[in-house]
Amino acid sequence: MKRIFLIALFTLLLSPSSSFAQTTQTCTNYRFTTHNNKYGACVDLQALNSFLHWSYDEATGSVDLAYRHVGMKPTRWVAWAINPTGKGMVGSQSLVAYRNPNGILKAYTSPVMGYGTNLQEGNLSFQVPKISADFSNNEMTIFATIVLPKNMTTVSHVWQEGPVRGDNHLGMHPLGGDNVKSMGTLDLLSGKVTTTKGGTSGTLHFKQVHGIINAVSWGFLMPVGAITARYMKVFQSADPAWFYAHIICQSSAYLLGIAGAGTGIYLGNKSHGIQHSTHRTIGILLLVLGFIQVLALKLRPKKEHKYRIWWNFYHHSVGYAIIILSIFNIFEGFNILNPLKIWRLVYACILVALGAIAAILEVVTRVMVIRQRRKIENPETNVRAAA
Repeated sequence: MKRIFLIALFTLLLSPSSSFAQTTQTCTNYRFTTHNNKYGACVDLQALNSFLHWSYDEATGSVDLAYRHVGMKPTRWVAWAINPTGKGMVGSQSLVAYRNPNGILKAYTSPVMGYGTNLQEGNLSFQVPKISADFSNNEMTIFATIVLPKNMTTVSHVWQEGPVRGDNHLGMHPLGGDNVKSMGTLDLLSGKVTTTKGGTSGTLHFKQVHGIINAVSWGFLMPVGAITARYMKVFQSADPAWFYAHIICQSSAYLLGIAGAGTGIYLGNKSHGIQHSTHRTIGILLLVLGFIQVLALKLRPKKEHKYRIWWNFYHHSVGYAIIILSIFNIFEGFNILNPLKIWRLVYACILVALGAIAAILEVVTRVMVIRQRRKIENPETNVRAAA
């Protein structure tokens, strides 16, 4: 009985479809059942259980390749790409494959122009005469022939995997672990591979920091400061505490916003020519409007001054414009970074909560103001009521 168990265990471990066999695979001992093992070079990629096989014709720049991703579920997509203009994801020219819910395989090309990509089908910057895919034993393989510009023998390449959300919708890949390590430099002639460390991970970290700082500053502290100034000053017991609370909220928001702008400038320099014009323009406008608001405090007339009403109108209008633009730009940032949906939901819930608080305070303070006006307009009635 013990002998039978050992034989069964040994057979299971050596089975090509077993997870043990897949994780211990190397590219050199793999044999294709199709394509006649025509590939002259291969490499075990350092992340995501992936392997790359290729043959390179230096005279024509043609590359016949097979990208393999083992141990994957049928509800995942895979992609391998070359970035001709830089390193990392943005600007990469990708080969994508997935199996839709009906079990139909699809292989196509997709140029990646931004971090919020859904890997839409499109032409690449170089020719791809052939592309196909195969899925079996929890292994996806992309077969392709690409034609690179002459003398491009060393390329930056990236590879990824993520969830299939529907028939034609590919979800965002995970933002941690091996998914931020899957990039490097490949020499097509020698087969030498250089691992790129920290590029995607570092940039992604700055993106997350940039998003968090600006969401807290422009997207939370600014609205809280506005709510404080609009509603708390109605309560006589809160004077002048509401003013200092308002100043602290808005000043902190602006200083954090400057730090957020710094990370934005850094990311812009690392974007290799890919610019998010709307997001960047609104960000610059917010900094300018915020600076004007700070300067306006120096020009604030006294309460009894005849121009005070116009200053109030200007100050309130610019303040509300900043809040509206900030919220819009934060959601624009969500579209660029494309994080997990839970973060959009969390921020939306925060906005709903702030809106509900503002609505309640609007009703309460209006009632208080109306009562105060009645007391001022009818002092005799108040005296009789007191008597």
